[in-house]
Amino acid sequence: MHLWLCASADLDNAGSALLFIGRTERAMGKKDPRIDAYIKAAAPFARPILTHLRKVVHVGCPEVEETIKWRMPHFNYEGMFIGMAAFKQHCAFGFWREAELALEGAGTDSENMGHFGRIASLDDLPDEKTLIGYVRKAKEIKDSGVTKPSAPKKRRDPADLEVPPDLSAALKKNAKTRKAWEKFSYSHRKEYIEWITGAKREETRTKRLATALNQIAEGKSQNWRYAERK
Repeated sequence: MHLWLCASADLDNAGSALLFIGRTERAMGKKDPRIDAYIKAAAPFARPILTHLRKVVHVGCPEVEETIKWRMPHFNYEGMFIGMAAFKQHCAFGFWREAELALEGAGTDSENMGHFGRIASLDDLPDEKTLIGYVRKAKEIKDSGVTKPSAPKKRRDPADLEVPPDLSAALKKNAKTRKAWEKFSYSHRKEYIEWITGAKREETRTKRLATALNQIAEGKSQNWRYAERK
């Protein structure tokens, strides 16, 4: 009986230890050796920047899991979270979707990848405390379940497409075909334009133009056969 109690106590202690280890591992997150290799292979100026950013992310959100996506280091937390990258002369650092809300408009750069422009040295970044604050805020937003609304898709104007002279002239001669063409979306017009102008020989282009005019008159897209199979 005494032995069983001791064994039971040992099992309880072991279970508690395993539970503690599991919680600790989750709290510490996961590091990916591929990111170690990425930093090591980066240009000398980039290594301290990447190392610093990596540290900032782990301090701000200890539960992040590292991975490589699109050949660049990423930190996941409840999905896409934060990413960084090194280029020949600069680095980039950015927050994904809901996490981006943590910046509240700060650190935005529409002309470059990421949110802090071209980072060529640590001096190009906000101070460590500020960066960690952004990461912590981003984690809070993720935990709260807030979602970032998708930006409305900008409709492209079909009139912006440059219609080749031979197609334009043919459309002017046939009212029915021209009316059908005017009803086509940007993408359908573009498909025909690229198909016709992509011909390498003049006779091929002439045949494609004739085929296109017949199909357009019937209101068919250039890829109508594939659309019917779906």
